[in-house]
Amino acid sequence: MNDTPKAVLITPVAPVATHTHGGRAKCLQRLVRLDLPVPQTVALSFDAVHEIAEGYMVDVRAILADLKPEALLCVRPSSEDPDWGGPGAVLNIGMNDARYVDLSQSLGREAATALYLRFVKSYAVHVARLDPDVFEDVEDGGPNALSEMLQAYEAEAEEPFPQDPGEQLAAVLRSMARAWEGTSARLLRAAKGAPEDAGLGLVVQEMVPGLGQGECGSGVLQLVSSQTGMPQVTGRYLSQSQGRDALGNDAAALYLEQDDRGPSLEDLAPEAFQELKAHAALMRLRLREEMQAEFVIESGQVHILDGVPVARSARAALRIAVRLAQDGIISIDEAVMRVDAHSMNELLHRQVEPGARRDVIGTGIAASPGAATGRLVFTAADAQASKSRGEPCILARRETSPEDVRGMHAAAAVLTEKGGMTSHAAVIGRGLGLPCIVGASSLRFDSRRNQLTARDGRVFRSGDTVTIDGTSGQILAGEPAMMEAAQDDAFQTLMGWADEARDIGIRANADTPADAQTARNFNAQGIGLCRTEHMFFDPGRLTVMREMIFAETSSGRAAVLARLLPMQRDDFRELFRIMEGLPVCIRLFDPPLHEFLPTTTTGQRELSEALGLPVRDVTRRVEEMGEYNPMLGLRGVRLGVTVPEIYDMQARAIFEATLEASQDGDPVVPEIMIPLVSAKREVELVKTRVDAVAAAVKAEQGRDFTYRLGVMVETPRAALRADEIAVHTAFMSFGTNDLTQMTYGLSRDDAGRFMSDYVQQGVFPEDPFHVLDVDGVGELLQLGAQRGRKTRPGITLSICGEHGGNPESIAFCRAAGFDYVSCSPYRVPVARLAAAQLAIADKTGRIAPKS
Repeated sequence: MNDTPKAVLITPVAPVATHTHGGRAKCLQRLVRLDLPVPQTVALSFDAVHEIAEGYMVDVRAILADLKPEALLCVRPSSEDPDWGGPGAVLNIGMNDARYVDLSQSLGREAATALYLRFVKSYAVHVARLDPDVFEDVEDGGPNALSEMLQAYEAEAEEPFPQDPGEQLAAVLRSMARAWEGTSARLLRAAKGAPEDAGLGLVVQEMVPGLGQGECGSGVLQLVSSQTGMPQVTGRYLSQSQGRDALGNDAAALYLEQDDRGPSLEDLAPEAFQELKAHAALMRLRLREEMQAEFVIESGQVHILDGVPVARSARAALRIAVRLAQDGIISIDEAVMRVDAHSMNELLHRQVEPGARRDVIGTGIAASPGAATGRLVFTAADAQASKSRGEPCILARRETSPEDVRGMHAAAAVLTEKGGMTSHAAVIGRGLGLPCIVGASSLRFDSRRNQLTARDGRVFRSGDTVTIDGTSGQILAGEPAMMEAAQDDAFQTLMGWADEARDIGIRANADTPADAQTARNFNAQGIGLCRTEHMFFDPGRLTVMREMIFAETSSGRAAVLARLLPMQRDDFRELFRIMEGLPVCIRLFDPPLHEFLPTTTTGQRELSEALGLPVRDVTRRVEEMGEYNPMLGLRGVRLGVTVPEIYDMQARAIFEATLEASQDGDPVVPEIMIPLVSAKREVELVKTRVDAVAAAVKAEQGRDFTYRLGVMVETPRAALRADEIAVHTAFMSFGTNDLTQMTYGLSRDDAGRFMSDYVQQGVFPEDPFHVLDVDGVGELLQLGAQRGRKTRPGITLSICGEHGGNPESIAFCRAAGFDYVSCSPYRVPVARLAAAQLAIADKTGRIAPKS
């Protein structure tokens, strides 16, 4: 039996804890310990609230005995994590006919009426669960508004409005407890990561009216900007108000500091303003956090009702953590631990270039910043399928629900017809760092036909390309020019601290000079995977590549490839130049050759004209090159063994580029990776030819160079026979994308169609293409690492699939003793920070933030 008191007056020494009473109760205790002017407050534990929901009411009279008899009360939720939400606060409990008479004399009739009206309406709708429409006609006041409101309540509830404060308080507690235990509330907080048995505490606090004689009102104040994290007194104050009214009434609310745009609290009550700033500064120093203070002013006297961590964007969260560390309030390690690695995506996303042409087809609420371009999809399953194919997509929904979360994970951006800044799509989008626009009612969504219709009549269907600008709230047709995200001084400082803490290398997957430059900008420690086949799809090279495929002899293929040699050499030289001496791991040609051949009649006719061959010869060759299962067919090292001229050309291009790039800077040491290996003899054959090309280039150029040869472990057999393969290699890089496919027997291009069902029904805990399967695929990685190092202790180990940027995967790789992970360029900062947090967690015993 838990011996935590069910209801306890919050004092400096009261037994109050976040895990038993919630974050709000614990924060209020900390404010009391700072001797701030906090009204008397009683905290109800999670157990007490659960019992109330089950029908066992706490001793309400004992709660009232701890509070002033004449005080009105408010009840607020206190969950363990504020992100889990909770029922709305209820104010002015204890207001009845007798109190109305008393307050009319002390505060004035207008203020007393406002207090009573507010309570009756709130009680009727949220506690008695009466129809809110009944009270709309009297909501805005009038000389008889109060009597009309009470009469409306009695008519609808079939009983007079309760006058006993104890009865009122008990009803409010019961209503809030049952609301938390309800199915809808459980689903909502589960979508935010709350456990099934998450508890709710409640705090019962004496109210300071904020209405009446002299300068009275309420507001919130913080010392930093929620958007940038820079020092800035922000918030609002509203005279003659309660609670957080100031935040919902921008027209009447005052600024806090003196401001040319209008009147301010500093003008009206300068002493109160300075006192508030001092309180907020003390909270920052002693609570070691940027806090927002909720306050009430009563006749010029300041009261602090609550303190909550400042709401913040990803950019602000980073700067706040850095400034707290620089000011000596928290340690550098703690600053690194406070920034969620995945939230860094918001800082790193591209934006639409300011001068770019914008073809605006609709607008909505800018719910999550950044811009992304992709093809329209209308279901979560289609989004997952699109991601598995490597195609960026924009998920368009009327509104999202928890069932859509996996689709949102897969999408580049999210667009919804309904919703606001706190809707599901907006909250999840910001949490994931996804560009997101909600409430796009200017577009007509047709979910049955999978299309959007703009006001000008244009129709956009599934597969059409659109751009989401989550910063401006504009939906654009096509793909406008983009601007890469800039990283400010706080970002660079935090990343520097992260690099000092982490103990695993971070490289980038980069196929083009642009990718390499992005990786370099993000301080990747080299390129862990350069997929050379992407270089051949350039129109100027594609025809030459096709001509090579049609060559009948080895010498004929070599002659054609000689024309590609200078192009490949230029590609590699540019990569080496950008990386400036950092390692560059180049994967030799991998895909099946038929991918380079046209499949349409028109394409085959054009190819026949380009090659000067009859169409029937082209068609026959295309048919001959076809495979039943190209994923497992003639690709990767199998091409290198059976069509060795391709790898010969690539090796020569790499070595010649190495010598050219080394002339202008540090010596380049290229890494050459053989893909899809499954047998040691494959490695021996390719290594022999690569070594021969290297010797030839050294002899021709009269200069020496060094290179490293390794393999990409993508087949289960390669992992199992790693001890044999490692003898011939300097490194093994595990390609977890293909390794996952082959281990599961799953096609990542097709798995998206059923993956949601599998995860929902518990077949897989997560999509194994999104989160590394540490039990199955992970065991192969561990076996490969152990067996590889048994025969070659100094071999370099890494992963280079998309899992490389996943914090959970990085944790596995660190534990398995891998040297580095490689991920897409934009995930490099995420990986750097996640790796640092894991290292700090090991060192300090902290728990690394969940991403």
